[in-house]
Amino acid sequence: QVQLMVSGGGLVQPGGSLRLSCAASGSFFSISVMCWYRQAPGKQRELVARVSSGGRTDYADSVKDRFTISRDNTKNTVDLQVHTLKPGDTAVYYCYAHILGGDYWGQGTQVTVSS
Repeated sequence: QVQLMVSGGGLVQPGGSLRLSCAASGSFFSISVMCWYRQAPGKQRELVARVSSGGRTDYADSVKDRFTISRDNTKNTVDLQVHTLKPGDTAVYYCYAHILGGDYWGQGTQVTVSS
């Protein structure tokens, strides 16, 4: 059993910042990739950032240079720092991990960008 605990969502004004955190707990030996997804109302869930076990990162064009994904393999955590937030970033953000052939999702955390 693997559980992903997510925290850090909230309401911010345009131009603001947040730090989303995801911590994996349970019985496992390795995490091959960790990702952040988001889903806006009525829209398909989309990949916004991912980081491999070796530290390679990729970002969606819409968030590149504004979002930063990082992981700590000793703590089994992945963070997403989001800066210069726009109303279009409003969505439920999900943490994902691929662990030993299994796919695991955390509970979504709401990010709302509004004046």
